[in-house]
Amino acid sequence: MTLIDEAPPTTGARARRPRVVWVFGALAVLFLLIGLGGGSFQSKLGDVQKNDNSSFLPGSADSTKVANEQQKFASVQSIPGFIVYQRKGGLTAADRSHIQQNLTDFRSVKGISADEIQQVKTLDGNGDVAAISAPLVAKHNGKSVKGPDLVDAEKALIKQAKAGAPAGLVIHSAGAGGIIVAFIDAFDGLDGQLLISAGIVVVIILLFVYRSPILWAYPLVCAVLALGAASIVIYALAKNDVITLNGQSQGILSVLVIGAGTDYALLLVSRYREELHENDSRVTAMIAAWKGAAPPIIASAVTVILGLICLTFADLNSTAGLGPVCAIGIGCTVLVMLTVLPALLVISGRWIFWPKRPRVDHRTDILEVHGVWGRFSKNLSAHYRRSWIGAAIVLIACVAAITTLKTAGLSTEKGFTNTPEALTGQKIYNAHFNKGAGAPAVILTPADKVDQVVNAVKGVKGVDGKPDSVCPAVDYQKASAFLKQNPQLANQIGSGCAPEPLQLGVRDGKRIVNATLTASYDTQAAYDTVKRIRDAVGKDGAIVGGQSAINLDVQDASRHDRNLIIPLVLLVILIVLAIVLRAVIAPLILIATVVLSFLASLGVSAIFFNHVFHFANADPAFPLFAFVFLVALGIAYNIFLMTRVREETLEHGTRQGVIRGLAVTGGVITSAGLVLAATFVVLGVLPIVVLAEIGFTVASGVLLDTIVVRSILVPALSHELGKKIWWPSKLAAAGAPD
Repeated sequence: MTLIDEAPPTTGARARRPRVVWVFGALAVLFLLIGLGGGSFQSKLGDVQKNDNSSFLPGSADSTKVANEQQKFASVQSIPGFIVYQRKGGLTAADRSHIQQNLTDFRSVKGISADEIQQVKTLDGNGDVAAISAPLVAKHNGKSVKGPDLVDAEKALIKQAKAGAPAGLVIHSAGAGGIIVAFIDAFDGLDGQLLISAGIVVVIILLFVYRSPILWAYPLVCAVLALGAASIVIYALAKNDVITLNGQSQGILSVLVIGAGTDYALLLVSRYREELHENDSRVTAMIAAWKGAAPPIIASAVTVILGLICLTFADLNSTAGLGPVCAIGIGCTVLVMLTVLPALLVISGRWIFWPKRPRVDHRTDILEVHGVWGRFSKNLSAHYRRSWIGAAIVLIACVAAITTLKTAGLSTEKGFTNTPEALTGQKIYNAHFNKGAGAPAVILTPADKVDQVVNAVKGVKGVDGKPDSVCPAVDYQKASAFLKQNPQLANQIGSGCAPEPLQLGVRDGKRIVNATLTASYDTQAAYDTVKRIRDAVGKDGAIVGGQSAINLDVQDASRHDRNLIIPLVLLVILIVLAIVLRAVIAPLILIATVVLSFLASLGVSAIFFNHVFHFANADPAFPLFAFVFLVALGIAYNIFLMTRVREETLEHGTRQGVIRGLAVTGGVITSAGLVLAATFVVLGVLPIVVLAEIGFTVASGVLLDTIVVRSILVPALSHELGKKIWWPSKLAAAGAPD
């Protein structure tokens, strides 16, 4: 079996073909080796993830400014966390002895802020529950702790707490630290879970589409190679802080590469099979197929990449990072699918299509070859007006439900589809202690305005009224040393504000004041309190940070990004479509139909979120993510369709071009839509509500776009308009065939 299965030509363009084939083959080998080498980097991506909220925020956010200034006051910045102990019926003497011992044991656990451990030890009134504050070290000397190290520290803490515990004593982690670790842990091994789940789904669909026990492996192998190549680039950029990578971005990258890669493969393989009926030489057939399939594939990839790059204008670093992460994934995917896949197909021979190996039979009648879709396109052209009106009515009916979509944000408790240990501990803690303890509002205030700020904050609704609730921040290193020398004063220190010698001093004319809230740090009530504190102290030049402020600023940045980026993406895609189709009317129609499809998918999602999945809410960033993927990917399918329609129009006229273009692309694009929808649904494997929501919305939107918009609405509208759709190109001229 040889790569070139016919005698080499000797003159003209055909004489240059062997040289082109060798160059193409060299590129294929290069990307194959890069993809294989990148496999090891996929497992390393977790080392460069940043999953804490503060790393997502722009430098302009108040909470970011406070976090940066805190580094000047202490070498260690921590994430609040607790270990919660419970025994129904009351803690025993053995329980209390074990808890007291843990106060000492925890100080030796790597990754725990030892000086802060002893500062909070609370027992509730009825004696059923106890809690020890055990914050995780988030930054040390300005250097952020990696996600896997946070997980290791939290797990070591839990292990220490449970070691030697009396039988029946229930022990859980809680607080922001425990919850963040639960999120990070949920993404642990994410590539393995997603790749296996997505792979199984894709294999099943491709077996049905190709009806070959062999061919399905080629697109899937190439998609994995593309993911490996992308991992090399992303790892290098994330490690050097050029982009921000988090677990959510990595999860979306995996399913996007597999879904988009399989789509590109479907289009190329379909065109290759078509050409094998015309050419005895596999090389000639692939060259013809590549020339026909590569332009729409490249145009689609460019559209998606440019849409994703628009995300870099986001204020939220996590959103800005998602854009280049996924753009790199799409770029690597299109390179692999247009080099490695064609080479593998040509080298393998026609047997890969077994049991239906394509023979040279010169089947030229598209409408006869593509029987089902040929008949469908003929019927659609006969009833084009009622078809596009009916499709529009269905989509508008779905849009009507969009008013029930809730995007106010998810609390920590409602952010998981399962119940991690930290969430169980948080529920116990909230039921017995001050919900705001351990995660105060952190107020950076001018040193000469501390008294005014303290008095102003004490009067704010939502701030705890206890004597030690609004105080200058404690210097835990000094306090720890003091209590070691004077352990008998521990209870007195905890009864009010710490003595001035044990407080953090002045840095650059600033001091820090902590304010304990009455609400849990991740609730809307806490966010409202932060807003009121900001209003109360803003006149004194103070700014507010802390865990609740971080969450609030993340939500505000998400809304800002949504309002900025959605119009920008639409503009960019409109320009790309105008260039690809060399027209104005067609791009406007495609944009309008995809936007309608997007709004309809949000309406469908609202129904399922509220009444089937019973999600409490959606993240403010959710509509933006759904929009970028749905519009970019939806436009890609329309590019596949309309570039073929334009190709057929050049020879047969616009209305015949629509019929023939739909007939030849209908099966492959519908299959591609099913694959992409199925891969995004796989995001639901991870126990994170926001990923489940994105996965469902993109999947349902892709199906709406594939089945209703691309198969009915766009072809029917194109048939209605005829050659006017190509205005102002020559195809719309008076003498052009229609």
